[in-house]
Amino acid sequence: MIRQAAAKLSDWLNRGVEVVLIALMAALVLDVWIGVIDRYYFHWQFNWPEPLARYLMIWTVMLAISTGIVRREHIGLTMFTDLMPETVRRGVLMLSDFITLMLFLYLFWFGVGFAQSGQTRQAMIFGMTLAPAYTAIPAAAGLAAIQMVLVMVRDLGRYHLEENMEA
Repeated sequence: MIRQAAAKLSDWLNRGVEVVLIALMAALVLDVWIGVIDRYYFHWQFNWPEPLARYLMIWTVMLAISTGIVRREHIGLTMFTDLMPETVRRGVLMLSDFITLMLFLYLFWFGVGFAQSGQTRQAMIFGMTLAPAYTAIPAAAGLAAIQMVLVMVRDLGRYHLEENMEA
């Protein structure tokens, strides 16, 4: 029951993130095309497409981490865990998930300070602070931590990377 609720909440949250990712990728493609058209055809000499593309890409990559967590598409070495008995493997995989969760909580905690430091730094081209770009780190780390908890509850160490690749 709790595992199913965690799975549903994780899927619901992931669908929302995927919609945001689609919008960010569409904006990124449009921005790059504007930059290309400007540079090679119209020579308007816009100075914003390149930095905007950088910030859009940062947000896209950072938010996509949580989607990889939900699908278990992150890097994993199973050479040794495949040799372990089922109960030991479950414990090792749960420990791995817990360590990953701690990493994301660490990134969130220190990412908040990093994002706050962006309020005093200026983006030269936009004339705004770098806080919106720097906020990608704690936002993505917090989202990844939430998804990690939900996925940990959903799977309880009962996953195998090869099985997930086939699904």
